[in-house]
Amino acid sequence: MEHFGLWLSAFLTLGICSFLYRDNAWYKLCESIFIGTSAGYWVVTLFWENLYGKFWVGKGEDPTLWVGAVLGFLMIMRLVPKIGWISRWPLSFVVGATSGLWMMNYFSANIMSQVQATILPLFGEGFSASPGQIIGNLVIVVGTFSGLAYFFFSKEHTGAFGRVARIGVWTIMITFGASFGYTVMSRMSLLIGRIDFILNIWLGLIK
Repeated sequence: MEHFGLWLSAFLTLGICSFLYRDNAWYKLCESIFIGTSAGYWVVTLFWENLYGKFWVGKGEDPTLWVGAVLGFLMIMRLVPKIGWISRWPLSFVVGATSGLWMMNYFSANIMSQVQATILPLFGEGFSASPGQIIGNLVIVVGTFSGLAYFFFSKEHTGAFGRVARIGVWTIMITFGASFGYTVMSRMSLLIGRIDFILNIWLGLIK
């Protein structure tokens, strides 16, 4: 089974990488296996963690769990064409509740933290910061206000205001570039791991 798992992993890895040449049946097979395995894994995991672990075990302790159970049951009604419209009710509730929850999380994690980062003291009694921290705080303040100036369209971007808006453009470009670079590097780490598996573990070419 160990050798079977090794060869199966190599087969699936090479199948996914075959898409670099062109779309083919081997890639589609590996893609379908990956999607099916992931879906099956999450179905089993969510069943035991939520339906059984939370609802079935603790339904007597927390009556609000019945609300989730009823909504989940109504969502399954989509499988019945004649009454599939019922599934829109729980779906709208889930979308609305999730949107409200994540809106508050993003407001606290992004907006409030960025506002706090722009009002940090640079000098003063009871505050000690290294020159690097002071420069970093100044960069954050200048980048934030210049970025906001770029999105202020009630005034023409000319003169001193235009130069500030230009700094905001560069700040936004650097931010997007860093975010994109982080995403690329995370994908590259996955690719390096697969290449290491093929060359080292499967073929044994690297010792």
